[in-house]
Amino acid sequence: ILKRAISMKCILSKLLKMKCSRELCGRAPLNTKIVGGVDAAPGSWPWQASLQSFGHFCGGSLINNLWVLTAAHCFTTTDTTGFTVFLGRQDQAGSNPNEQSRTISRIVCHPDYSGTTNDNDICLLELSSAVTFTDYIAPVCLAADGSTFNSGIINWVTGWGTTSFGAADILQEVDLPIVGNRECDCSYGRITNNMICAGLSAGGKDSCQGDSGGPLVGKQGVQWVQSGVVSFGQGCALPNFPGVYARVSEYQAWINGIITTNQPGFVDFRSAGINSDATFNCGDPPSGPYTLSKINKPLFLKNTGTGLLEDT
Repeated sequence: ILKRAISMKCILSKLLKMKCSRELCGRAPLNTKIVGGVDAAPGSWPWQASLQSFGHFCGGSLINNLWVLTAAHCFTTTDTTGFTVFLGRQDQAGSNPNEQSRTISRIVCHPDYSGTTNDNDICLLELSSAVTFTDYIAPVCLAADGSTFNSGIINWVTGWGTTSFGAADILQEVDLPIVGNRECDCSYGRITNNMICAGLSAGGKDSCQGDSGGPLVGKQGVQWVQSGVVSFGQGCALPNFPGVYARVSEYQAWINGIITTNQPGFVDFRSAGINSDATFNCGDPPSGPYTLSKINKPLFLKNTGTGLLEDT
């Protein structure tokens, strides 16, 4: 018996000698990263989107050739006028030879999004026309329902948000450990099952203003899988305040209900071992080197010359 059954759609695709979305997503052939850094190399994160209206205001992730995933708090309207999505972009100030851009034809945010609690902070954008996949533009895999991300496993967040030097021109990247929901709730008191947290207990590494809507991803085998969507936090990179993200795996049914053809590739992500957060109590010391924070975020950090980002 297969532990992870291949979907009927994938089986039919194989019979037709075609690859299904789950096999095609999450590939980044130009990404060789193993440690944190500041500037991301071109093509490292080919699903990264820049949402613009009179300039960059939020991030997003390409999930098939026609749809982008982002945060609901990035949009206060369903009017698509004046919005542009840039894919394959590296530099907000310079030339981007690998770039494609599209306007938006539809904005579909989660009907239960709460601007008060930040619950269900997730939104789908339908592009005006399909993009062409390249080494620099490709869809990310999405964490399937039931996926597990144990405390301490490393994920990556990317964006053009605020750094210690101001808004970033070059796409930024930073690696962060997952912080379990029980531990994270000790700081916030309002973490739901629809959220996932990541950061350092000492602070110093985080997403920040301008990173909102962008992807938090982890690698499984050869595929990158999106675990979260940049949502909110207490400041940026503060000690004991992990960054909070919309938990992608909770929205598989909702996403597939909106995107009924050429559906995104959902992958069952499973962390090995026991999740230390299952028995975490608020009086316990942090279960790992975590802590961060956000509130419509970007990477609020400086380059120390060690290959890591640190708070100023």
